[in-house]
Amino acid sequence: LFIIAEAFRRGWTIQRISGLNQWNPFFLEKIKTIVDFADKLKDQPFDLSTLKKAKRMGYADQDVARIWHTGEQEVYEFRLDSGLRPVFKTVDTCGGGLTATTPYFYSSYEKKDDGAVSARRKVVVLGSGPIRIGQGIEFDYCSVHAIKALRGAGVESIIINNNPETVSTDFDTSDRLYFEPLTLEDVCAVLEKEKPEGVIVQFGGQTAIGL
Repeated sequence: LFIIAEAFRRGWTIQRISGLNQWNPFFLEKIKTIVDFADKLKDQPFDLSTLKKAKRMGYADQDVARIWHTGEQEVYEFRLDSGLRPVFKTVDTCGGGLTATTPYFYSSYEKKDDGAVSARRKVVVLGSGPIRIGQGIEFDYCSVHAIKALRGAGVESIIINNNPETVSTDFDTSDRLYFEPLTLEDVCAVLEKEKPEGVIVQFGGQTAIGL
C-alpha cells in the first residue's frame, strides 16, 4: 500500500499501477485522492476547512503535523480549539437487515453521533492490537478477564482495540467496544467522550503501555 502511494507521488498513473498489480482502478483512485490531497494540505497550514477535509480522508494528527512541519500537539490543540472532534458511529452488525443496537463503535468525522454515553461508573481497558512477536494472544486473554472482573463488580467495561480476530473485540464481551487504532489521538478521543474513572493499560502489552 505504501509503495503504491509512493508510486503516485512519483507520477505513476492509475492505469500503469493497475496493469502491474491487477488492482481495481476504483480502489487506486481512492488512494490517489488521499495522496494528492497532501499537496493542498501543505499549502494551507492551520486552515480549518482544509483540516476538516483531511480528517475525513483519514489523515491522523501526526500525518498533518509532518506535512505542516509542526508538532502533533499543536495540530491536536488547534483541532480541539476549533471544535473539530470525531463522532462515533455504531457498527452495523446485522448487515443492514435489522437495526443494529450493539454498543460497537468506530470514529468518523461526520455530524451525527451514535455513541450516547451512560452515567455509570466505567473503566477503559486498552487492548494489545495486532498479534506479533513478543506480544501474543495471552495479552488478549488477560484483557478479557479484566473485562469480566469489571462487569462482575458492576463497573461498565469499555475496550479499545483494533484486532478483529481476538475475543476482546467480540461485540458482546464488554459493555462497550471501540474498534479504534491504539494511538494517542484515537484513545484520547474515546477517553474525552466516555470520561472513565480509570484506564487499565497493563494487559495491552507494550502497545498500550507505550501510550
